[in-house]
Amino acid sequence: MKKILAVLFFVSSSLWAVSDQELLEQVDALASYYDTDFSAEYTIVQEKPGQTRSTTVAGVFRRDSSETYVIVIMQPAISRGQGYLKQGKTLWIYDPEGRRFNTTSSAERFQNTNARNSDFTRSTLARDYRVTAGENAALGRFECRVLTLEAVTGEVTYPRMKIWISGDGLVRKSEDYSLSGQLLRTTAIPDYHHIGNRFVPQRFLYVDELRGAVINGVFVKERTQITITKPSFEKVADSVFSKTFLESVNR
Repeated sequence: MKKILAVLFFVSSSLWAVSDQELLEQVDALASYYDTDFSAEYTIVQEKPGQTRSTTVAGVFRRDSSETYVIVIMQPAISRGQGYLKQGKTLWIYDPEGRRFNTTSSAERFQNTNARNSDFTRSTLARDYRVTAGENAALGRFECRVLTLEAVTGEVTYPRMKIWISGDGLVRKSEDYSLSGQLLRTTAIPDYHHIGNRFVPQRFLYVDELRGAVINGVFVKERTQITITKPSFEKVADSVFSKTFLESVNR
């Protein structure tokens, strides 16, 4: 807790007083919860041009200290009981109809939306990327440090990124790129819950830069909005982070 407070004060008082790589480490510190569990309800609205809007509601449980998360689908009814269990580098998806687990990738789309499975875990930007460029820029009401990142491991979802960090050390926008430099996805995080000394995004807006449809002669991109409500830092029972828990949800 003291470490997070110190980081927040230091970043807010002088965003550029540290190196860009150190700033990336501070971003991870504010976006991860190593000293506590985290749980919340996620409402995920998928918009595909020309199609009916779809909504998924999920319960998310994280234990960042062990790089573990569990996701349980609560709505829609057809998907109720589906679940995800991440333990370290392994990610399982549970099918309640067939009562079986299959491994999947963190890079896969979450429930066929523009979010990825990797979007639900702790932040490890400083571990996974190196900074190749940095500049100052305005983003709406925020004065930001913009970092261009290149992956140092093959285990990330996107090999290149660009992130906008506001003066409080929080990521407000990111762009995800292919290895060749093609822009694939843009993410906006305009607002955060401030709970005690911790920060939780209120909303994520993901815009797919490649997928969409032509509507009335205009290409309209697919987009997904995730709204996070009921955030909690109460301890989650150890039994939740298990296959047995996911199997028991529909019993």
